[in-house]
Amino acid sequence: MTAPRTPVTPARSSAPHGTGADASEDSRVRRTGRQLIFSAYGALRAVKLYPVENAAVQKALADVAAHCKELIAAEGELELRMSGEFIFINQTRLRLDLDNFASFSHLLSLFRAAGIGSVSVGEEIAAKDWLIFLSLLQAPSSDEASERLAVLTEKLDSAGVTAFTLAPPAEQGSGNKEKARERAKRTYAQSVAATRELMSSVRMGGSPNIKKMKRVVQGIVDQILNEETSLIGLTTIRDYDEYTFTHSVNVCIFSVALGKRLGLTKLQLYDLGMAALFHDIGKSRVPQSILNKSGGLTDEEWRLIASHPWLGVLALFQVRGAQDLPYRSMIVAHEHHMKRDLTGYPRPIRDRQLSMFSKIVAIADGFDAATSRRAYQTVPFTPAQVMLEMRDNPRRGMDPVIVKAFINLTGIYPVGTLVILDTFELGIVHAVNPLQEMLSRPVVRIVSDQQGNVVYPGTLVDLADRNADGVFLRTIIKTENPDRYGIRVGDYFV
Repeated sequence: MTAPRTPVTPARSSAPHGTGADASEDSRVRRTGRQLIFSAYGALRAVKLYPVENAAVQKALADVAAHCKELIAAEGELELRMSGEFIFINQTRLRLDLDNFASFSHLLSLFRAAGIGSVSVGEEIAAKDWLIFLSLLQAPSSDEASERLAVLTEKLDSAGVTAFTLAPPAEQGSGNKEKARERAKRTYAQSVAATRELMSSVRMGGSPNIKKMKRVVQGIVDQILNEETSLIGLTTIRDYDEYTFTHSVNVCIFSVALGKRLGLTKLQLYDLGMAALFHDIGKSRVPQSILNKSGGLTDEEWRLIASHPWLGVLALFQVRGAQDLPYRSMIVAHEHHMKRDLTGYPRPIRDRQLSMFSKIVAIADGFDAATSRRAYQTVPFTPAQVMLEMRDNPRRGMDPVIVKAFINLTGIYPVGTLVILDTFELGIVHAVNPLQEMLSRPVVRIVSDQQGNVVYPGTLVDLADRNADGVFLRTIIKTENPDRYGIRVGDYFV
């Protein structure tokens, strides 16, 4: 696991209802959100009772559009989402009180009847858009319940209304694995896109949208808490051309999943996820020609690379809305390449204890970096090789207790490892066996037959399965480099 470029191998989004600035921000969102619901309810009644030209109708519609624009200006986006008996504005849940019960209940019933789970509102929203939408929403319908959302969307398109994006209710629970995979893919794609925007903005001297990044982290945390396997599986994509962005997202996913195993609270996971997502922001201040250099680095180029931790701290200080970032994000950006004995970089001026978050992110960062193909690492290590190196080589400077927790999370054969079985089949590790004594027997996806013919999408098998005599049906002989067989591991997780 030795990197050829460097002398040392590296191995708050506060909760939605936090304190201080976050609490003030959420209070404003709740207040404006309730006003939006009240005005939408009033507009529904007005549109139903009076002609369009009536002053009461026009004022009610104008109020709805104005509240939407106010929320979009403050949040950068606007989504109304229904979940059970609650309404969310973006990630903030609106409180249900006696004085708003009628308006909330009426809207929820109309949305359910139309098959709507969420409504995204574009910044070009106008009063006439709301007039058409509300009129269609409460118009009698003879359509089948399963078709109402599609019919409503088609009618909006026919009327030239493009400010609304309607989506069905989210699936509840994690029983449906296919639905969980689709949710994970959406979360991952949105996270990479937002991280690309973040790094590009900082590189160009701009100020990224911190609120958007907080929502990205909240999505990752929620997905990990509900069903972590699908999201962890997507870290195997490791796009060469998008490495800078996918790496930050992968480190965030691994860190949050590891933090969950270590017993961190949901609030702590939000902070940890934010710190992990921003850990490499200092690289946006390093010339890309150096980051992508395939050959060896000069001393000056190495100094620039090694400066990215403290450059990251400076970048975070200069971000607009930096007060919304927990101080831990700055600490992690500074410490994630330090070792337990402080021999990493940057070298501290005085003795210090590395933070728990820094230790977690260092392991996630080292694992993803070593298993990814980059300009100067065209043949990455296999996940199993990296895991053993992290566990057995103390010179890596990683906390052994947290490494052990990471192995419990990923298994001895981490997700994405290509393995050769004693049946002469090839398999890709799909999930860790939940039984502690079966860490060496994960769930794998068979991707070739006994003659070596690659198959897609393959079939899932549990290596803990035995025959009637108690003998394991399949056993791992060794791990192998997927490039040798022309297999793209990421294809089996998308």
